[in-house]
Amino acid sequence: MRIASKNAGSFGPSLRIGVLGGGQLGRMMIQSAIDFDARVEVMDCSADAPCSNFTHRFVQGDLNDAEAVVAFGRDLDCITIEIELVSVEGLRTLEQQGVRVIPKPEHLATIQDKGLQKQFFEVNGIPTAPYLLIDNASEVGAMGFPIVQKLRKGGYDGKGVVVLKDETSVDKAFTLPSILEAAVDIDKELSVIVARNSAGETKCFPVVESVFDPVANLVDYLIAPAAITAAQAAEAERVAQQVVEAMDFEGLLAVELFLDTSGNILVNEVAPRTHNSGHHTIEANVTSQFEQHLRTVLDLPLGSTAPVHAVGAMVNIVGTADAQGAPDYKGLDVALATEGVHPHLYGKSQVKPFRKMGHVTITGCSREEVLERMMSIREQLAVEGKQAPRA
Repeated sequence: MRIASKNAGSFGPSLRIGVLGGGQLGRMMIQSAIDFDARVEVMDCSADAPCSNFTHRFVQGDLNDAEAVVAFGRDLDCITIEIELVSVEGLRTLEQQGVRVIPKPEHLATIQDKGLQKQFFEVNGIPTAPYLLIDNASEVGAMGFPIVQKLRKGGYDGKGVVVLKDETSVDKAFTLPSILEAAVDIDKELSVIVARNSAGETKCFPVVESVFDPVANLVDYLIAPAAITAAQAAEAERVAQQVVEAMDFEGLLAVELFLDTSGNILVNEVAPRTHNSGHHTIEANVTSQFEQHLRTVLDLPLGSTAPVHAVGAMVNIVGTADAQGAPDYKGLDVALATEGVHPHLYGKSQVKPFRKMGHVTITGCSREEVLERMMSIREQLAVEGKQAPRA
């Protein structure tokens, strides 16, 4: 074990790992941590967060409160995140106190602000769409139309992004500081998850192709490997590694990419944590993204990212457009009767419209086979809400 921490220890329950955020990403990380016999402790704002019943210690608190973050983490060996909307100030204090913090607070500060992200890409020669930083909605026409507007801070899971097609849509514009980004003629939306440890060792997972639901503004399904040329896949991995090396990043970084209709690879944005585009790796790869994240947190050698199935796909299970109440899962019986399907439910007590409630992974020998299975169950999977009976 190479943790440089005031409480560093060997494998086992004496090793204390903290996670800021108690959602499904933390829950799936805990499942990997069990194999390391590590003690995982979680802080989240919600008392019934998905991790709350699966962790050695659960603390309800404000992730953006520096004092609360320090109080939670001061006795830990290391601390990481499953959501980037956390107190950088608190993490800086913990790092100064000797707690190993992954990702590093300075990297998190850059990534939390999409404007700083774009400036970082530009300064380091990383290909990205043309952009302009603006302070308020009066400036949204500065680059013409159509345009993509993104809030600089606070956006997450499809929120904080709006497409302004022309002048008639400016009433939808955000009034807070944001980015204007030239609309890209997108051929495919891709993702590369790359891990890097303190020794500079890097490992990329195979390039993933994502298909988005335009109504929910979330990933509908993904498939790996992406249906792109070998040269395009190599370029996607090269760009992802360029990002982590330019940042001197340590941890797990999801690099979201566009392949445009001219064949160019452009970075959309990055997330310094496990990611929806890597869920299939639990069944489809030698090392899952969650174990790989854990290895970077513990500063261990990285695991193989090689596929164990020729093709892996993932379908999100989300709430219906009018879902409210306790979750009522539909279509799981159909999914479970399909070869190569593995369900993952997130343990959320309440469903909301388009809320991610779980996913299924589909593995197989060919893209055609996996797509056929996926499409046969995709329309069946949904989560409706059960309303509590009236007294």
